Amino acid sequence: MKVNATYFINDEKKPLRYGEMNIINPKRQRLRGEELREGVEAVPVFCGFCGTDFELMHMGQRNELDGKFPAGEKRLINGHEGVVWVPSQNRFAIVLIRGGDSFDPTRFTEDEDYFEYGCDRADGLFCDSNFFNPDMLLRLPKEYDGITKLPLTLAKRLVFSDPYACAIFQHERMTDIGSAQNFRVIMARDKCSEAEAREKAKDETFDKTVIYGLGTTGLFIGDQIRRNHPNAKILFVARSGDDSQKVRFVKEVLKSDYLSVAGMSEDEIAAAIKEYFGSNAGVFVGTSGNEVESRIAFEKGVLGCNGIYDSFSLGPKITFDTMPFGFKNHVILSSINFTQKHMEEAIEILAKSRFDELVELIDKDEFTADPMDAYINKIYSKAAPLKTAVIWNKEYVEV
Repeated sequence: MKVNATYFINDEKKPLRYGEMNIINPKRQRLRGEELREGVEAVPVFCGFCGTDFELMHMGQRNELDGKFPAGEKRLINGHEGVVWVPSQNRFAIVLIRGGDSFDPTRFTEDEDYFEYGCDRADGLFCDSNFFNPDMLLRLPKEYDGITKLPLTLAKRLVFSDPYACAIFQHERMTDIGSAQNFRVIMARDKCSEAEAREKAKDETFDKTVIYGLGTTGLFIGDQIRRNHPNAKILFVARSGDDSQKVRFVKEVLKSDYLSVAGMSEDEIAAAIKEYFGSNAGVFVGTSGNEVESRIAFEKGVLGCNGIYDSFSLGPKITFDTMPFGFKNHVILSSINFTQKHMEEAIEILAKSRFDELVELIDKDEFTADPMDAYINKIYSKAAPLKTAVIWNKEYVEV
């Protein structure tokens, strides 16, 4: 099947291109033990840009994409966030991105394998049409059954299904770890049963939470904590000014506080966080992509005894002194994943959220005319909005 698409190749000067190509339809399985199934044709309608796309472009410049291409191909159609129309089923769908020869493809082990639409050995969403495993085309909430035009506000919300599912997973893991980490202390303190202490620990874990960074992942994790722990004290920390859209969203929607640290030294940042809580933090979520996160948490002592450090940044190295780390009984969590259950929950939550307020559009013609220029000078520039998306097929969108 011939389609127009954006795609990555190994090329130092022009690794991201737009043009016509042939789409293949190999059989794929959602999970280990399930049958291999041919893909169902779907029409990408609304697509979001992710930092992974930008990194793939740089990998192409460094000639590092060979392991990312679909079998037998020398290019990868990117894009893994968005909404598609499934003509044979007369409905919209969200593509479950990861599948393969694994019992749980978000937490695969050494003897298992996986693929990711738009990221790893399977073509993605930035094309006029594509084939996706029918078991991996997730439904929209029931109230949208039968619609043939996708409301733009809904499209903007659902473009976050993948990263919000990651946030649900992060909250789930922190809750599990926090309960196991602290229930014995609570059992001794309150003279209660183990079951009661484990339940108390699930809430108390998040009593004093720092989220370092103002990207979408940080906002989503904060949203999950707020939804599940209404009394949690949450402090976002970043360099943005107090008047930025993201900060207003944090305060109004997430009911959380914000500390702007522009111009502050690391010692000053640590002191300000401790002053806000009146003590150390119990959870520290790093989402800024900067190594300052771990230095504030560990070297500057912001993370308190029995605390959890959730690393959700790609790239920074985490270092710590083993002596205080061991005696303070810290736990470091790092796992950027989600399951189908998480994505289905994310779809339901996002459909009723206000996250569409954080999405701005780029015109498709502007993007496809020069994709690399759009990436560098608009979508991923310093002046870029929190999230950029594109209406890929106007026929199916209600503006």
